[in-house]
Amino acid sequence: MTELPVFGVPIESKALAGVDSLYSIVQMPAGVPVGTLAIGKAGAINAALLAASVLALNDPALAKRLAAWRKQHSAAVSERPEESA
Repeated sequence: MTELPVFGVPIESKALAGVDSLYSIVQMPAGVPVGTLAIGKAGAINAALLAASVLALNDPALAKRLAAWRKQHSAAVSERPEESA
């Protein structure tokens, strides 16, 4: 019903921990593409970043803010796991 990109974020459920939601998203028929992300909060965060990345293709100001955000988060990750302890 839309020509726009669709991102599917499976909602974590009590019964099957979100696997049921994941299956309902990934089993779309041919011709109905859905970019599927992780179950729960991580998937929701990544969906927002993916959407921002798509929008940034035509929005230089957003692209700049997104690049700064990524640089900040990359700098916060240690090169080696033992350094973060």
